[in-house]
Amino acid sequence: AKMGEVKTPRQWFLWSIALIYVCAFASIYVQIPGLYGDEGILPVRLQMPKEQRPLLEQESLLCLGPSLGLAPQQTLELMCLLGVALGLGAVLLEPLRDSLIYLCLQALYLSLYNVGGDFLHSEWDVLLLEAGVLAVLVAPLGLLRRHSSYSYHDPVSFWLTRWLFFRLTFCTGVSKLASGDPAWYDLSALSHHLENQMNPTLLAWYVHQLPDWLLRLGAVVVLQSEIIVPLVTFFAPIRRLRLFGFYVQLFLQLCYILTGNCSLLNLLSITLSFSLLDDDHFNSNSGYGQALVSYLTLLVELAVYLFILYCFIALFKIQINWEEKTLSSKTTFVCKYMCVGVSSQVPYTSMAGMSVSKVLPAVRDTYSAVERYQLVGAYGIQHRLISAEGRPEIILEGSYDGLTWTEMNPMYKPGNVNVVPPIVGPHQPRLEWLMWQAAQGGDDTSPWFTGLIQRLLQGKPEVVSLLQVDEAQYPFSQRPPALIKAKLYNYHFTDPAKDKTHLQNWWRRQYKKEFFPIVNLDDPTLKKLLEESGLKEKFPVQPGSDTPVSQVLSLIRGHVKGLSGSLVLSTLLATLAGIFLIKAVFSWALGSRKPRPASADHKPRKPKEPSEMAEKSQAPATSNRGSKKDSNEKKDSERSPRKKK
Repeated sequence: AKMGEVKTPRQWFLWSIALIYVCAFASIYVQIPGLYGDEGILPVRLQMPKEQRPLLEQESLLCLGPSLGLAPQQTLELMCLLGVALGLGAVLLEPLRDSLIYLCLQALYLSLYNVGGDFLHSEWDVLLLEAGVLAVLVAPLGLLRRHSSYSYHDPVSFWLTRWLFFRLTFCTGVSKLASGDPAWYDLSALSHHLENQMNPTLLAWYVHQLPDWLLRLGAVVVLQSEIIVPLVTFFAPIRRLRLFGFYVQLFLQLCYILTGNCSLLNLLSITLSFSLLDDDHFNSNSGYGQALVSYLTLLVELAVYLFILYCFIALFKIQINWEEKTLSSKTTFVCKYMCVGVSSQVPYTSMAGMSVSKVLPAVRDTYSAVERYQLVGAYGIQHRLISAEGRPEIILEGSYDGLTWTEMNPMYKPGNVNVVPPIVGPHQPRLEWLMWQAAQGGDDTSPWFTGLIQRLLQGKPEVVSLLQVDEAQYPFSQRPPALIKAKLYNYHFTDPAKDKTHLQNWWRRQYKKEFFPIVNLDDPTLKKLLEESGLKEKFPVQPGSDTPVSQVLSLIRGHVKGLSGSLVLSTLLATLAGIFLIKAVFSWALGSRKPRPASADHKPRKPKEPSEMAEKSQAPATSNRGSKKDSNEKKDSERSPRKKK
């Protein structure tokens, strides 16, 4: 490979994007009945356009449902299944990693995003849409050509993935300090983050028990990795600096996955980090040029590493007391205002929600023209302050008589204090994510929360399955509750060294306040909130037509019904792993049957051609007839001395 070629990293990028699409579409598909179905929290049929418009003016492919004889819910299911099928094809078959396939995946996911409401407006959804556009540019365009020429686009398109990775990493790090979050300035953020993140794992509990000085040191490493390292390594002309940046980010994302489950945001970050690699990294025979250039490169690398170490110590004033085993630090004035100054440039790169009037009119108009396609996203802007009071959690309680209340503990987030933190990823539970956001923001008037309360009071199984798939774990599986309320608790990881009363528990909690008042189905407050949210049923649900496509969709839904999202995705990924394992075994078996090339020391003799064998057999006859060939003359000359003897 030539210096700087990126064929292998580009293949990794395209393969990973396809796999992420598979996970994203499959995760949404499992949750569609409870989120967007006719009996779901936010029925998608209420968002159907009132007037027919041309297809190119529509925001979603949902408008094609009536022409196919499908209800809105089944149209969403069809889009998800098509996305899973196309993604699987691109994962398994290299020729299907084509620009046309990624364009279809992008259009399908954008359609879901535009009608998904709050459930699909997360940071990883925006990032997937932007990375999906880059995949369209990076992938080759060969399916529409007669002759298959598997060539890639210009190298600039793949460089854009590095630019996106820089924006994501750097803006995420800068926002931590630019938001004025005191937890990051006193470096106590990592200890609080372990219990405040969306889906902490069992390992997060053990990491939380580490000494305080070590967790503060970890907070410094996080800030260094997200601010300083991208600045000095991502666009460095020296390969080994870019490789250093890659492995730092890979290590950081693996730590996030091990302590906070595997989210699409982590997978996308790892996928974008492949843009820091090149083919030389996989070629053991590649060299580093002449000796002088190599020495100069090494000196520059050492200077960069020393600069990172200087920032590590000077900007955070790290002081270690080895006798007391403590670490003290303080973010300096320079670092604080450096980050605020840098963050003032963020609107010019993200252009979303911040100081739009400062942007040049031509640039602002260009952004407005493409904003509906989610080509450019803002990352890290909506940074939430990390609370030292614990992890706020919304706990739903139901009752039949108003006297005895029973909690409805969800599958994927803390509820019961003695339940082990679950393994969730790469499934993305959308309801739990919004409940986690609402608990931190204290908003109880969102349309989705009102719809959730209504469906739980009605006992709709599609919505109940979002909280609990196992009926034995849901206390109102036989009969829905007559009353529901919501409380807000602060959760903390237990600390066996300090608190001996919670040795059997993973969490300890403290009541904070009431989050949602007691309501029933006939409560005027609930009816008013439903009407304000546009969820008041005005017309009965129209049954869909019984077409072959509708029957196939119902059959697939029947097989998935009752399964949790994490189980479906785990099964899907295990199947993919099995297919790759079988392919590897067959490749190894076929490769072992091929004859090995002979070495230079033991070259087999070249077999004689059939013409030569025939020529030798005819040699005596031709010599008797007086042939003048050179071979026969040599034979006669060799025989004459023998006759004389």
